[in-house]
Amino acid sequence: MLWGQGAEKTLERKRYHAPAGGSMRKALAVLALGLSLALAQGKITVWTHFGGPELEWLKAQARTFEKTSGTKVEVVEVPFGDIKQKFILGAPQGQAADLVVSIPHDWLGEMAQAGVLEPMGKYVTPSYLGDIQPVAVEAFTFGGRLLGLPAFAESVALIYNKKYVKEPPKTWEEFLDLARRHTTGSTFGFLYNIGDPYFNFGFFRAYGAENVFAKDAKGNLDPSRLLLGGEVGEKALQFIKDLRFKYNLVPEGVDYGVADGAFKDGALAMIINGPWALGDYKKAKIDFGIAPFPTPPGAKNPWGPFLGVQGVVVNAYSKNKTAAVNFAKTLVSGKNLVSFNQAGGRIPVSKSAAKSLEKDPVVAGFSRVFALGTPMPNIPEMGKVWGPWGNAISLAIQRPDSNVKKIVEDMVAEIRKAIGR
Repeated sequence: MLWGQGAEKTLERKRYHAPAGGSMRKALAVLALGLSLALAQGKITVWTHFGGPELEWLKAQARTFEKTSGTKVEVVEVPFGDIKQKFILGAPQGQAADLVVSIPHDWLGEMAQAGVLEPMGKYVTPSYLGDIQPVAVEAFTFGGRLLGLPAFAESVALIYNKKYVKEPPKTWEEFLDLARRHTTGSTFGFLYNIGDPYFNFGFFRAYGAENVFAKDAKGNLDPSRLLLGGEVGEKALQFIKDLRFKYNLVPEGVDYGVADGAFKDGALAMIINGPWALGDYKKAKIDFGIAPFPTPPGAKNPWGPFLGVQGVVVNAYSKNKTAAVNFAKTLVSGKNLVSFNQAGGRIPVSKSAAKSLEKDPVVAGFSRVFALGTPMPNIPEMGKVWGPWGNAISLAIQRPDSNVKKIVEDMVAEIRKAIGR
């Protein structure tokens, strides 16, 4: 941290006019106190949506940073839904926090285009980047620049009840056998939120869509190159339709609430869901395991879900940027992400943190799934995709004679019209 002008002038005066003997020692003591106060006068503000034990963890980290750096840290709670716009509008006016803990990576596009995020590439070392799962680094990269420090992630996975499934199925044939065996009058073998694109992306990926959009020569997502259409889209949508009509696994009317409720009630063998549901499953005393979904029939790639990454971002307009960055780096260290996991159960994207937590079945299970995933697109155009994509899935699973090819063609046309490409 740089000294203030007052401290610097004091140093110059003491250097040339310092008295001798005891007066010298007294003068040096006064000088040291003055410099300490000058160093401590800095302050950074943190906005967070954390609550409960996670908020207490953040406040404890702030107190530790204050002691070691001399910089005061003010932690301010801001509702999750307010943070993005408040930060975009307030940062240029000097009315936003120095850093935010934390934001989801799919906010990056809009915030980057507003110019309010400090690029982090010049502040991090290769060893730091090497400790982060590559898919998480990719998630926090926009326009070729790292715009935040990834901390933790979430995705969906195959969650199975060990009462029915002793070992997770590794092949589609094993999965189908288990699902059918446990689809009885009183239990279900497999259910999930079948109408939601987020829960279905893994199937599109398995049939050939690396992401929703292709990347350009610089590695940036290109909204003019949609990957959900054509043969890929038709195969994925046909498989989703088959889960209902060919394999008779997911009945009509099943949504998130129905599937989640059946698993909590102990009446469901397998579900696609995320870590946000695990607290309720533990309360329901379900002995569960976590694994990747097996590769669907005829797919050319392994199943891999959307990955949602959250991390810390720094205000490009901050007046105390160095301190803000240093605090951000402290928060995402492997050691501190272990303690953060213990506070709230979030799954770290730090390899060293995951290694320290390898005996935790949730961390171990989802870490394996993360490695198969792809970041949910962080460009603003993604907001135009969800509606048409969801409508297409709904149309496909409404009737056994639905025209999948026509549905996919209409979906692609609607998305392209919506994003102006």
